[in-house]
Amino acid sequence: MARTPTTQIPLGFKAPEFTLPDVVSGKNITLSDVTLKNGVVVMFICNHCPFVVHVIDQLVSLAEDYMSKEIGFVAISANDVENYPDDSPDKMKVLAIDSNFPFHYLYDETQEVAKAYDAACTPDFSVFDKNSTCIYRGQIDGSRPGNEIENDGKDMRKVLNYILENRTLDFEQLPSIGCNIKWK
Repeated sequence: MARTPTTQIPLGFKAPEFTLPDVVSGKNITLSDVTLKNGVVVMFICNHCPFVVHVIDQLVSLAEDYMSKEIGFVAISANDVENYPDDSPDKMKVLAIDSNFPFHYLYDETQEVAKAYDAACTPDFSVFDKNSTCIYRGQIDGSRPGNEIENDGKDMRKVLNYILENRTLDFEQLPSIGCNIKWK
């Protein structure tokens, strides 16, 4: 299990546009489709990564709590499915349905969207405010498979609450850690 961190790049960039297929509905989904009034959380995940499996219930809980507060969520998988068939769109659809994803789960076959977002690992999170400006690239919380830290989403909840309160983030952003994206 490789431990790859989120690539730390300067914040303040605009959310790159995308159009990707939703594995459940088969419809093409754009950035504007998933961005709500107060912003959007763009998550790069996959099916097989133990770091993602560890936080999947918390991702659903976060989305359920904050989508009603007009913060959008979207999950994208960009892994090479030829070499990692557990991440195929058919299996992505099963995970999305079985886990009751309240957000779209999109497939980035060309990996161009993952590259545009400088995604490095799964899970990898970028949070954009109401102006589509990236204000956070970091962890959901300090919990990892095998450590004793509670998987409570506290870091992400803090970020999202700051957005709702129109506050500027004033704390250290710790990178997410997970499996590297499986590039072609």
